[in-house]
Amino acid sequence: MSPDDKPHGKTETKLIYMANQIATFFKTQPASEAVNGVATHINKFWEPRMRRQLFELIDHGDSGLSPLVLEAAPLIHRPAPAEKVKPA
Repeated sequence: MSPDDKPHGKTETKLIYMANQIATFFKTQPASEAVNGVATHINKFWEPRMRRQLFELIDHGDSGLSPLVLEAAPLIHRPAPAEKVKPA
């Protein structure tokens, strides 16, 4: 099964892949440092739109995210919901 065959769209699949790569990098460190490392990296380098999409995946469950990403989630800054554009 290719990543695009999963129930997520391409954008979500890419976000899951990127988050899991970050977790893979940090999982060789002690647990507390790994959790903080994942959260710090995502907070520093992911724009609010990406973090919003990450939390949508987490909130809907069965995301395919690494347990380390899920453990770091409470330390990741949750952006405000996106404002809906009103039609003119």
